[in-house]
Formats: sequence, C-alpha cells, structure tokens
Amino acid sequence: MSTKIGWSACEEALPLEMPSLEYIDNLDEMLVAAQTVKECHRLLNKAGINVVSELLKGQGTFYQLNHYPEQDVYDDESHCQYYYHNHRGVEGEHGHFHTFIRSPAIPESIQPMSGFMQSEPWPSGEDALAHFICISMDDEGFPVGLFTTNRWVCAQTWYSAEDTIALLDRFYIDHAYPNLVVNQWITAMFVLFRPYIVALLTHRDKVIALKQAENPEVDVLEDRELDVTGSFTITIDQWVAQLTALMNIDIAL
Repeated sequence: MSTKIGWSACEEALPLEMPSLEYIDNLDEMLVAAQTVKECHRLLNKAGINVVSELLKGQGTFYQLNHYPEQDVYDDESHCQYYYHNHRGVEGEHGHFHTFIRSPAIPESIQPMSGFMQSEPWPSGEDALAHFICISMDDEGFPVGLFTTNRWVCAQTWYSAEDTIALLDRFYIDHAYPNLVVNQWITAMFVLFRPYIVALLTHRDKVIALKQAENPEVDVLEDRELDVTGSFTITIDQWVAQLTALMNIDIAL
C-alpha cells in the first residue's frame, strides 16, 4: 500500500480531503465502536484466527473474483449484505470487502440518481441495492484501507452520495453466519470510520461529475478505465488516538 493516506482518481483536480475532526458529533459512539473492533480482534486472535480466515474457512481454494463466503453474508432483518474477495493485485492488500444495503431497507424517498445514460441496466424495484464502501485487508486479517468504486464495479443501483450517507446508520449484520464476531466487527467499522466513509462517498460523486463533464458522450458510470474513485489508508490505533485526543482521555484499547 502507498504511504500516502488519501488517493483520488482525479488527483490534481480533485484531491481527496481528509475527514475533519471538527464536525464529529457522535464521538462517544465511535469510541464504543473502537472498543468493539479491538475486542473482536482480541477474541479472534485468542483462537488463532482472524476476520479474513473466518470468511475463507471451509471455502476451498481462494480464487480471485469469487465471493467469500460463496453466497455472501446477508441479514434479512437489516437487508444489509457483504462479501469478501480479491482481484486488484494491490501491494499490501490480501483482499477487500464490498458492503451493501438492499431495496427493502431503502426508503421510498430515496430514489436512484437521474441524468445518466444507463447504457447498462441498473438493478431496480426489489433488486435495487446501494453500495457503500470497500474495506481493504492485509495478509494478517487487519483493515488497512477504505475505498469507493464506480457503478459498474458492483453493478449497483446508483444513489447519490447524500442519499447513501443517509443509509449508513442502517448498516448492521446481526447474526452468527459465518462468524458472529466478524459480523460485529464489520458493523462496528461502519461507526468507527464513518467520517472516512462520508468523505469517500462525497468525493466519489465529485469525481463522477467531473469525468462526466469532461466527456459527456460517454456513460461515465460504465467507464472501465474508472474503477476506484478514491481511497484512504487507515490505521485503527492512529485513528483512535486522534479521537481520544478530542476528549482529552486515554482509553485502554
């Protein structure tokens, strides 16, 4: 992974800005989530396993592009979903999670964005789904990055960043398949790194708008040369240290 914290698909025109600590209004929740994330790592490590190994357990050979677990992880109460896979060949990345929320949990007031060519069909009706972010993992099963993608990458329904951000609080996986601790971990990651996720989604739409303005004759959402719109390198300990400094406290993590 690059030592640079943030990367943008339009680096010169639209550099990715770091999330501002000034506007965090749920600091208590984020610190609780930090403790949950750390506890999940502790429990998994105590058993000699990690987040990634639990997803690959019993799945056979680890093939690029295959979903792990095979049928994804879906919560039929929250209608949230995730899977893990590998294909990018990025240094320091073993693979990454894709995270979604599906139609039953998306309010009618939130509709897909208009103004795009839609040269490829978007999932609609009961099949509609919004993609949040990807979480990059290293070979030891620890999170090392977050990134957002263009529409074609996951064949998602395209919702605005504003509407997708409004759905963030609805993301949770509340069952024990394939591993309860892993599901608690990924749910807590959404709370702990919410400012990063908001920054990435906001930046995603700016990149798409710029690319569309540069070449209005092309369906920008299907542009195979634009896959990742922006990414952050993350380190849990450093982020938690920044958060605890805001409250002038020191919590044992």
